[in-house]
Amino acid sequence: MPGTPPTRFVYLGPEGTFTEQALRTISAAEHGIRTPARSVPEALEAVRTGEADAALVPLENSVGGAVPVTLDELGTGSPLVITREVVLPVEFVLAAPALVPLAGIRSVAAHPQASAQCRNWLLANLPDAVVVDVLSNAAAAISAASGEHDAAICAPIGVPRNNLTVLADKIADHADAVTRFALLSRPAAPAPPTGDDITSLAVMIDHDRVGALLSVLTELAVRGINLSRIESRPTGEQLGVYVFFLDCGGHVAEPRLGEALQGLRRICAEVRFLGSYPRHRWSKAAAAEPAPSQPGLTNADFADSAAWLTRLRSGEPS
Repeated sequence: MPGTPPTRFVYLGPEGTFTEQALRTISAAEHGIRTPARSVPEALEAVRTGEADAALVPLENSVGGAVPVTLDELGTGSPLVITREVVLPVEFVLAAPALVPLAGIRSVAAHPQASAQCRNWLLANLPDAVVVDVLSNAAAAISAASGEHDAAICAPIGVPRNNLTVLADKIADHADAVTRFALLSRPAAPAPPTGDDITSLAVMIDHDRVGALLSVLTELAVRGINLSRIESRPTGEQLGVYVFFLDCGGHVAEPRLGEALQGLRRICAEVRFLGSYPRHRWSKAAAAEPAPSQPGLTNADFADSAAWLTRLRSGEPS
């Protein structure tokens, strides 16, 4: 939506989750309308029908991998495009209504993914406590605040929301765990290249053609395009038919990525463009420089070769 910044945001709820915490790092969302949704499909449908301008949903976790429901939604239904990614550190805390000794905790409310990521800490510090599954990190905090359970594993945002006290912080077994979120909008012209962008695609290949996936990868490799992620999901049609989700370095406006997309269009059964958007940067000071391209594979090289071909076709000296 160039020139029309989104003001109505929907996100995977309920309130007090990592998704809300990630959404509030976006300035427009912090000052806009934020509405929680009960599921990823519900959040994305709100954008498709025009009830919301954009939706923030989890895409992948560095420990648990991709979020299947998000990929399935992106690969089917009315198209949506990613306009921004947010990468958020996953820092779980153990919280309770009051400061109590860990030895006195008998039950802990936690979302299954949260307790799985804190398994070793729980075994070492609360070996006798019963971990009770709940629907979300927010629900865990609410159940602890109401006294239903002695404590909760939750996101830091849930502590002040429910007047809880932190008993232990950074309890995840993987200290550097992060979750990647995608901000999705209805299709529109992407923002101009920044020099450090990601282009996401969903491609379907002919499953009965030998070397079909290799052909897809070759279209990228010969142009020096880095493939940072590839995931496959079944289409639901029949065994052996998959959609592949690709994250590529570069922007659709750049010549070499444009050529690669044309190549994929020729050899794939279907190519769905999921957006070109800036790579997440932790801070301006810490922004990493994009990896240098190989000789002959820079954007300038592609522009030069295209100009050379134009001269040849027009009869000018090469």
